[in-house]
Amino acid sequence: MKIETKEISFPVLKEKEVRLFIKRIDKIHPFVSGNKWFKLKYNLLEAKKQGLNTLLTFGGAYSNHIAATAFAAQEKGLKSIGIIRGEEHLPLNTTLRFAIENGMKLHYVSRSDYREKTSANFLEKLKAQFGDFYLIPEGGSNKLAIKGAAEILDSIDNQDYICCAVGTGGTIAGIINASNNKQTVIGFPAIKGFEQLKKDVRDWTNTVNYKFINDYVGNGYAKINIDLVDFINEFDATHNIPLDGIYTGKMMLGILDLVAKDYFPKASSILAIHSGGLQGNKGMSERLGIKLPL
Repeated sequence: MKIETKEISFPVLKEKEVRLFIKRIDKIHPFVSGNKWFKLKYNLLEAKKQGLNTLLTFGGAYSNHIAATAFAAQEKGLKSIGIIRGEEHLPLNTTLRFAIENGMKLHYVSRSDYREKTSANFLEKLKAQFGDFYLIPEGGSNKLAIKGAAEILDSIDNQDYICCAVGTGGTIAGIINASNNKQTVIGFPAIKGFEQLKKDVRDWTNTVNYKFINDYVGNGYAKINIDLVDFINEFDATHNIPLDGIYTGKMMLGILDLVAKDYFPKASSILAIHSGGLQGNKGMSERLGIKLPL
């Protein structure tokens, strides 16, 4: 599979003598976008192997994972159930409408119940209600997802630094495992509190050549300000590469700020993973009255 990698030009990169490339895994599939394609790949095969015809997973109202799972399940002839955090709000946003249009049955739970999503008791209640299903965790992160995410990198990805946005940690774990010992993997978390994330990534990886930089999360998960909106729109206008407001926009802003602050040595090279997530831009634009690329 050939994935486009493009070098990005910015005055600060030329000034600091640093090269920046962006790997467009967001273009791998129109609906199962970016990292979700890799994370779902082996889970879909395992569901079929186990003879289970229903996927059940978890997510918020604007979840990329919910949208991708709904489409992927229907494409593979499977049913899907989405356990959605919080109450139903009508009219449904674009993410949840898309999920329903692609055959997903939505089930809303309170935020307190949602926090029990990994407990055996809660999962048994779901089985009693819905019957047998193949469970995919929130964000899709499990061992099979990490196996798939390791395939994001290939032999020509020999840059000194590999950067990616981080949600539940499965994607960066796969990238860390696939990187070589001369590379440093840098994760840009989308959430403020990420102690559990760090623990999970330690458990999932077999090397220590990575670090997290949590300085670019702003006011928190899915929180966006006008400076970020302007940056995303300018980036799209200049490079014809849309970024999203939750993950890749903040990552790219962070990378360029770190370049300006001499974080990366002269003559070094950076590979930024465009992990997708663009479906969320439409809902965010509608909800906040802003304009983000679609």
